[in-house]
Amino acid sequence: MKAVAANDVARILVVGGGYVGMYTALGLQRNLKRELRQGTVEVVVVDPEPYMTYQPFLPEAAAGSISPRHVVVPLRRVLPQCKVVIGEVTAIDHDERKATVKTLAAEELEDGALTMAYDELVLAPGSVSRTLPVPGLADFGIGFKTVEEAIGLRNHVLEQLDIASSTRDPAVRDAALTFVFVGGGYAGVEALAELEDMARYASRYYHNVKPDDMKWILVEATGRILPEVGPDMGRYAVRELRGRNIDVRLDTRLDSCEDRVAQLSDGARFPTRTLVWTAGVKPSPILAATQLPLNDRGRLKCTAALQVEGVEHTWSAGDAAAVPDLTAEPPAKPDEPPAQCAPNAQHALRQAKVLAENVAAAVRGGPIKNYEHKYAGSVASLGLHKGVAHVYGRKLKGYPAWLMHRAYHLSRVPTFNRKARVLAEWTLASLFKREIVSLGSLENPRAEFELAAGTGRHNEAS
Repeated sequence: MKAVAANDVARILVVGGGYVGMYTALGLQRNLKRELRQGTVEVVVVDPEPYMTYQPFLPEAAAGSISPRHVVVPLRRVLPQCKVVIGEVTAIDHDERKATVKTLAAEELEDGALTMAYDELVLAPGSVSRTLPVPGLADFGIGFKTVEEAIGLRNHVLEQLDIASSTRDPAVRDAALTFVFVGGGYAGVEALAELEDMARYASRYYHNVKPDDMKWILVEATGRILPEVGPDMGRYAVRELRGRNIDVRLDTRLDSCEDRVAQLSDGARFPTRTLVWTAGVKPSPILAATQLPLNDRGRLKCTAALQVEGVEHTWSAGDAAAVPDLTAEPPAKPDEPPAQCAPNAQHALRQAKVLAENVAAAVRGGPIKNYEHKYAGSVASLGLHKGVAHVYGRKLKGYPAWLMHRAYHLSRVPTFNRKARVLAEWTLASLFKREIVSLGSLENPRAEFELAAGTGRHNEAS
């Protein structure tokens, strides 16, 4: 059914500028080129940030292999035919086809938000970190989902080396050199592996810090890590990490991290100044404010055509959507729910292409199609020149898997500009030494001026 606004302009509202949001908007630019040029269709993308973060490159950005600005893609540059609004959708009234958007400018106004009408709604707000009520986690935990968190963690790790090098207190030194990562999925394993590589390299420039002085601990609540690459490659990854003196603790949970002490379910206690939480994600909270049908995990119930079940003119994909996997085997028992597509980048990128085609077809009054993709496999980096892969039934490890990891993600990062810059940085990194400079003061850029102005504020307090 063709939806047209009162002013004869069909507005497509895309909530979220991540994988699905940006790639869907890109597809709409291509598929609705004529309508956009004639002004009969308008595509609006709303996101709190003016860029899309290519999250698979966050571990390498944290390790210094890629510049932070090359991990992100500016939305306005790649979406010139779309209207980009920097803000956050706080409520959606689909009966009235209106969304409430809180923009940066709205913070200066008393009303605080603007109302935006739409004809077709694409919900792609992505996900947020899934936290648990662990005592002390909110006070001392560090996330690893944004480029800001990745660079902040890099600065933090290098600062801990500086602290350990400059203190004579063994307790302070031990806590500074203990790094605890919770979560054995992609984010946790790749972040730990890349940062351990970086810290081990950086330690050669400290006369009193050796690689063996550092404790790197990976805590995973289940019996294996990297389940996406299969059990064999998961076991290899554990052996590889343990061979680097990384303490991998399976079937173990974090019970508490109060007073900067990581208390594990197996009874171990580790005083630490670094606790990185990567134990999963959950759908964006905006979904709960939409009154749209959700499953038991808080994701939108969608059809194979990426439409929200029972709701016209509403679409979703990626982390926010529970999309049936048409390539999976049927359930063994009639009462079992059908398999769903995993909320990962591989499905998100392909779903976005189908989503853009279906939304364009809906605006034009044409037929829509189902999303169908057989999972090809996964690749994961374990640090420089090390990795694991399970792709199309073939298992790779070591350098070949690491090379495949880089080649795959280089092919998937959007725009030729970013591909060329990332490739150039990898080439330069192979020819020159690593950068080991901590720029933690970037997180508090006004601290030095405040001290000079005599306010008495300190950079850690500001």
